[in-house]
Amino acid sequence: MRENDAEFIEEIETGTPAWMLTYGDLMCLLLCFFVLLLSFSEMDRNKYRIVSGSMKNAFGIQRKKPIFDSPKGQKMISKEFDQAIVLAKVRDVIDPIKQQLEEDFKEFKASVEIAVVEKEVTIRILGEATFNSGQAKLKKEFAPLLLKIGEVLNKTRGDIIIAGHTDNVPLIGGQYGSNLGLSMARAGTVAEYLLKSTSIDPKRLSTMGFGEYRPIASNDTVQGRKKNRRVEIILTM
Repeated sequence: MRENDAEFIEEIETGTPAWMLTYGDLMCLLLCFFVLLLSFSEMDRNKYRIVSGSMKNAFGIQRKKPIFDSPKGQKMISKEFDQAIVLAKVRDVIDPIKQQLEEDFKEFKASVEIAVVEKEVTIRILGEATFNSGQAKLKKEFAPLLLKIGEVLNKTRGDIIIAGHTDNVPLIGGQYGSNLGLSMARAGTVAEYLLKSTSIDPKRLSTMGFGEYRPIASNDTVQGRKKNRRVEIILTM
């Protein structure tokens, strides 16, 4: 190397330039300043929720939801098959009772009605067949038919509701005080007889009393009041 070249060599300092230290200090001071401003400010939580909700909808953010079962479609064949099974179970309830009414209990044929609504079978018994006026003691003549009904119900599954109903003629005296009390007592009498005479699981049975408040016919006529004085045995298939 020549001596003239050595004179033009510039010494280069190593490490961070000096101005970077000043710049870093400035950034730290600005950060502390904005943190101090944030600490003095108050956040409106309601506005924050509204804004976050709007952003979630805008960007399509979705929460993960646990899926326990895979979605299953219901085919028409399976639906018709289920309906056929329910219909068969309903026939198992209706047919034996109708047979008993046709053969052994013809005198009660006009006093017992059977109705089917979807998966419910309602055995409707008119009051004159089961109880005397204003009383809740079961008639001996009707007990054998009620026993047969209980044996049929014992072979089924589902809840059984015993519901008592009356007409709107007020009670005069007696131990029940009102039509509501009388309807509850009659439902309880039927339920107790079924529990004592059959092996129906007591957990399946429940009683309800509606009094005069759920008529199925007009109380302005004798025939209408006769229909309203009833006990219903409702079986849910």
